[in-house]
Amino acid sequence: MADTSARHALPLLVSGQSQKEITHNEALARVDALATPVVEAVFPAAIPTAPLPGQCWIIGASPSGAWADQTNAMALWTEGGWRFLTIPDGGEVWSRADDMAWRRTGSGWEMGHIHAQEVRVAGVKVIGAQQAAIADPSGGSTVDAESRLATTAILAALRNHGLIG
Repeated sequence: MADTSARHALPLLVSGQSQKEITHNEALARVDALATPVVEAVFPAAIPTAPLPGQCWIIGASPSGAWADQTNAMALWTEGGWRFLTIPDGGEVWSRADDMAWRRTGSGWEMGHIHAQEVRVAGVKVIGAQQAAIADPSGGSTVDAESRLATTAILAALRNHGLIG
């Protein structure tokens, strides 16, 4: 049997283990940080010098000191010191410093990207899948007629995208 859980490496209790409360409390501290992950900042320039228990940060690409070898991990400060949590690909954290969500990718972290098929506001689609490109106006001897055709094509595309009614 494994000593940790598969996704977040939470410590597991084992049969006959003494002082199980230590392992259990360690797991609870990690779950507390992961349940609704909020970090103070992503990629801070330096390790915080006076963190409060429960505060978290996302570690950058070249960590040193107490964060050495923890690239892209979430650093959680506890009364017992630093704990490092791995956020799986697709996982998100809210950054207080950026007032924005960050998503874990296979290569690191990305900020502010929204991956969706459509966006709805109050049940109304305002952005949908991208439609085919509109061709530039060409030919014709009467500018007004050509302009009207181009404007009509633009309006149709905006309606198809759900950007206008």
